[in-house]
Amino acid sequence: MPKALWCSVLGVVLGVVLGGCVPAVVDSGYMGVRTKWGSVDDTPVEAGLYWNMPFRDQIVPMDARVLKKESSATASSRDLQVVTTIIALNYRIERDKAAVVYSEIGRLADVDSRIIDPVLQEAVKTATARYNAEELITKRPEVKAAIVEYVTEVLARSNLIVVDLNIVNFEFDAQYQQAVEAKQVAEQQAQAATNDLRRIEVEAKQAEASARGRANAMLVEAKAEAERQELLKGTVSDQLVELEAVRRWNGVLPQVTSGGGTLVELAGLKR
Repeated sequence: MPKALWCSVLGVVLGVVLGGCVPAVVDSGYMGVRTKWGSVDDTPVEAGLYWNMPFRDQIVPMDARVLKKESSATASSRDLQVVTTIIALNYRIERDKAAVVYSEIGRLADVDSRIIDPVLQEAVKTATARYNAEELITKRPEVKAAIVEYVTEVLARSNLIVVDLNIVNFEFDAQYQQAVEAKQVAEQQAQAATNDLRRIEVEAKQAEASARGRANAMLVEAKAEAERQELLKGTVSDQLVELEAVRRWNGVLPQVTSGGGTLVELAGLKR
């Protein structure tokens, strides 16, 4: 067959084939699940352009990015308080298991309603029942860890990966909330009273120390004054003796006086 004829035949065949195909695009961040006559191909396709045969082939996009699900669950604590817990979950599907997820569960909306929400509800109720209402707040990291452990384990069975999970808030009924607020006010008042008592004790000790210091200072001062008076008394006594001797002296020198161990007769000196 001439070469020109072969080229013509090939062109016709390609035209028929391509003319019957339709393009399908898998966007970045997604995995494509290919189906043929409704049967799922277990191997997902990456982002890109693909050609499908009408009616036979279909590519279903599955978002493989991190998705966020916020859910609230109401449960009873161990002390029978009604608590509503708000949970924020970040998760994604396993990329190479996108076809399995689609085959066993469905599209992402089905994943959310059939898997994610029931798991979060059960995880919160199970964890809440282990703690008293007050412990849910005081042991919040422990409560979160229990929920994360449960959710991670269960979602892994469905080829879903937990990226992050946070407890957004605990909401208690109005009566319990009022009781908590009253307790907090009482604790604050008790703490204030304790602080006042400590302040008074400190001030009393300071006053006592100050008084003791003043008393010691006065004692030292009194002792010094007594010693000064004693010294002054001795000095004054000597002066008074001398003054009294002068007052009683009759003007007559003694007949004999001594100095340096020599006796001098003053009577002879008069003549």
